Amino acid sequence: MSTIPTVYFIDDSATMREVIKIAFRRENINVVACHDAASALGEIEQAKPDVVITDVIMPEKDGYEVCQYIKNHPALAKTPVILMSGVVNRAVAERAFAVKADELLRKPFQPQDLITRVKHLLKPNGHNAPIPAANASAAAALTSIFSAASAVQQARQQAQPVPISSARPAMATMAPPQNTVQPPTQAPPIPMPPAAARTPANGDVPKLKIEILRLEGLVKKLQSELLAEREYSKALEAHLKTLQESE
Repeated sequence: MSTIPTVYFIDDSATMREVIKIAFRRENINVVACHDAASALGEIEQAKPDVVITDVIMPEKDGYEVCQYIKNHPALAKTPVILMSGVVNRAVAERAFAVKADELLRKPFQPQDLITRVKHLLKPNGHNAPIPAANASAAAALTSIFSAASAVQQARQQAQPVPISSARPAMATMAPPQNTVQPPTQAPPIPMPPAAARTPANGDVPKLKIEILRLEGLVKKLQSELLAEREYSKALEAHLKTLQESE
């Protein structure tokens, strides 16, 4: 007789915990929902679950610490861990890789997508198998994020300010004349050009425009992610209310 697999779900959002518990209820998978990492780790060490799902951003201990603790524990090292994050970029992916996470899931997501990933990890050697077709879009999205991050980095390097040493005009590096007293018959010294003429403006304006556009793009991206999080929270609450009324 096969035992029912146990999944630990760690998230400080009560709405997320309720939605996930309801979503897994019909999958013959036992879900234990925890509101913080500190209390969950003590239970995980005793329960030895089949899969652990944890949010990245949480008070006190974060999801990276949870994953690192599990992967470094002699009795839990083989337990698959899924990290959830509202922002998935190169830095997040590199840190997830460093703590040996098995999956990195971007929020917001559909509960069925999480169920698919969990079932994949529950299979023998599932955490070593290639990503299934259902998750190919997520992998492609992650790759596109990395490409965008590289493009931003290149633009940032191109927008570096010109060093002061290279900005000095050639006339400023000339040696002063050895004779400070000019003969009466010598023509008066040529006046220095105005300060505006000595400033090398070529190339500075386009670089500043690139930097401004980059900053504006980052602001718009953060605003859109915040709006998506709010809409997702509203949708989760509505979905939870519908599920509760149908029971």
